[in-house]
Amino acid sequence: MNPEHNLSRRERQIMDILHAQGQATAAAVLAALPAPPGYSAVRALLRILEEKGHARHRREGARYVYVPRTSPELARRSALQRVVSTFFQGSVAQAMAALLETADTQLSDTELTRLQQLIKKARKEGR
Repeated sequence: MNPEHNLSRRERQIMDILHAQGQATAAAVLAALPAPPGYSAVRALLRILEEKGHARHRREGARYVYVPRTSPELARRSALQRVVSTFFQGSVAQAMAALLETADTQLSDTELTRLQQLIKKARKEGR
């Protein structure tokens, strides 16, 4: 099951901030949110994320510093699955094509070789 399946849009935004920054105070989260709610709403959402097991905090003086409980790798996969599901009707091929067809996409020979290896492996595994 997707560990972020039970998150609201705003909770996902906060988790994205925590993952991107590695850690953040409520004030830092507030500053990074698009169209942010009030400070107390951000604090409440951070508490909810803790209750759901997605974040934890440590105390630094008078403030709390929040960190994600999930690994960056798990967060990346979850975010990518949401994008593929939402914008590409679940088609990995359509998502990859969109990335590769973007004019500013620059891939090194090493990256191209890695993609070829992954495609070959997926074929071998029947995916």
